[in-house]
Amino acid sequence: MTFIIGALLFGMYRELILEQQHQVEIHLESERIQYQQLALTANRQAFAAQVRTADPKTILVVWQHDDQLEGALSFMPPDMPLLPDTKEFPILTGGPEKLHLFTGGLVQTRYGPVLLASRTDQLATLIDKFISAAATAVAVTILLTLAGGYLFSKALLRRVVNYNRLSRRIEQGHYDTRFPISEHPDEFDMMANQFNRVLDTLQNNLDAVRGVTDNIAHDLRTPLSHIRIGLEQLASRSSDDVAESCAVLIEELDMCLATFNAMLSLTRIEEGQQQLELQPVSLSELCCDLEEMAAAVAEMQEQQLSLQTGVDCVITGDKHLLFMALYNLIDNAMKYSGEGANIRIEQEGAVIRISDNGPGIPDADKDRVFERLVRLDPSRHHAGTGLGLSMVKAILSRHQARIELSDNHPGLLVTVTFRA
Repeated sequence: MTFIIGALLFGMYRELILEQQHQVEIHLESERIQYQQLALTANRQAFAAQVRTADPKTILVVWQHDDQLEGALSFMPPDMPLLPDTKEFPILTGGPEKLHLFTGGLVQTRYGPVLLASRTDQLATLIDKFISAAATAVAVTILLTLAGGYLFSKALLRRVVNYNRLSRRIEQGHYDTRFPISEHPDEFDMMANQFNRVLDTLQNNLDAVRGVTDNIAHDLRTPLSHIRIGLEQLASRSSDDVAESCAVLIEELDMCLATFNAMLSLTRIEEGQQQLELQPVSLSELCCDLEEMAAAVAEMQEQQLSLQTGVDCVITGDKHLLFMALYNLIDNAMKYSGEGANIRIEQEGAVIRISDNGPGIPDADKDRVFERLVRLDPSRHHAGTGLGLSMVKAILSRHQARIELSDNHPGLLVTVTFRA
């Protein structure tokens, strides 16, 4: 800021000097023309009278002829150039201002050389005052800049100290801490806003981990309790009942292992650790295989399962994983829609729709069901790990497909859209 003001003042100073020179040149040029024309039209006496009556405050005129001088000076300054070239020279006076500065040059007339000069010391004084004022302005600007910079740095330092304090609080485990945002956002607020978004993501991930931990504890507590009780009772059972009790305990352990295996498989699919066995997959044939696989289960539960296929679409994907994902959707429809429900599979191009007329899913839970170990059945009387839809979404994401849940009025409509 100080540099800019200094540059502006220097520019103004340069313009002032150039303007002074320009005005002096114009003034002297007009006087030169006037006296040259006067010399051509007037006689010597009239010319001398005009020189003597010239006002030195306006223009200083000195005519040299026959070793005599006419005009405001009693001597001719040495080495004066011919106009338009000029030279600055001082003149001593008896007034309060003893030294005057003039700028001028010689004009050749038919009566001899004439000195024309314009006074410039008053303008020089004005320039000196301008320089003094400019120096004062620059000094004040520097002081104000330093004061403003000090206050600004103090404000920034307070914010940095506050950010450090909040960072230590976050480091101590208070993940609900957020950086403040001012009413007029600046770069610090942009950075604070970004940190807050990172903290929101961290908080959501921690909440998800806590939720997964709680769900695991809830889901495994019952089978582990059954296993513990069964092991305690084995000692009191007869040898004929031991084999049957062991089979029950092994089934409970298999349920626990299935949960962990499903979580490991889900992680491998999400992180791309599991390689896809890519091959051309016909969506029409895939839907036919799904209907054939699920028909027996639907018949046992007295449900109506129908299939409608349209224009086929062949995609590149892992047929086994795609079958597992889509069958999981059909299995959920049969499991939660109840006996006598109608389940429908539709395929048209790159879109597959699976619908039922069961109770459906509330809008508030349509996104939450894809989270790990989330089960909307609080009593958990339906068997499962709570990882099915998470696995479905992970598999479809690996195949760059979208899944959308919507109301079927009544029931649930699942729409899966592949990239054709």
